[in-house]
Amino acid sequence: MFHDGFPNNLRDDVSKVVKLISQKTNNNVTIGVSEDIVDYFQNNYVINFPYRIYYIDNSDEFMHSLNEQQKMIVHCIYSRSCDGLVRQKHLNSLLLMDYDDWSIPYIVKICDEYVLDILEMTYEILKDQDTERIKNFCLQNNVSFCKSYHRMISYWNEYYRFKYDNFQQYVGRKLFRDCFGFSKSMERRKNGSL
Repeated sequence: MFHDGFPNNLRDDVSKVVKLISQKTNNNVTIGVSEDIVDYFQNNYVINFPYRIYYIDNSDEFMHSLNEQQKMIVHCIYSRSCDGLVRQKHLNSLLLMDYDDWSIPYIVKICDEYVLDILEMTYEILKDQDTERIKNFCLQNNVSFCKSYHRMISYWNEYYRFKYDNFQQYVGRKLFRDCFGFSKSMERRKNGSL
C-alpha cells in the first residue's frame, strides 16, 4: 500500500518503516488508508500514495532506530494522516531535513489542503530557500499542480476569505507562486492554449 509512493530502490526501507507503523487507527476507524489515491509523475515513473491514512502516530516510539532516509519515509507517510497536527508535525520535520526529491510530492500535496497553519509553516521554511527542485516537479505535474492551486483557492474562499480578504497577500497564493512556481502560463499550458 505504501511502496508505490516511493522509488523502487527504497523498497527495503519502506518495508521496515511499514512494519513499525501501528495498525491501530484513530477513533477506531475501520480502515487504515483511504481508497482515494494521489498520483504524480516523477523521474520517469508514476508514484501514488493514499490520500489519507488513519493509523495513529506512534513514530516517537521508533524514530531513534531509523536512518535519515527511513525517517524521511516516515514523515512522508504521516503527512497523509487524518490528523492535521500529525500532518503538520511530520511535514515540519521533513522540511527541516535535507529531503530527497522523492519526498517532494508529499510536500506539494499537503499544501492544497485546508489547514492554514501548515501553509504558513511551509511558506516560512521555504520562502528563503532554493525551491527549484519543487518547481521542476510542479511543472512536470502541471495538470495536477494547477488543480492543487485551484483547490487551495477554494479553501481560501470557503474558510479564510473574510480574515484574509486580499488574495494577493494570502499565504497559500504566495507559497504556490513564490516557492512552487505557479504562473498563468502553467494554467494556459494545462488548458492546451500554449
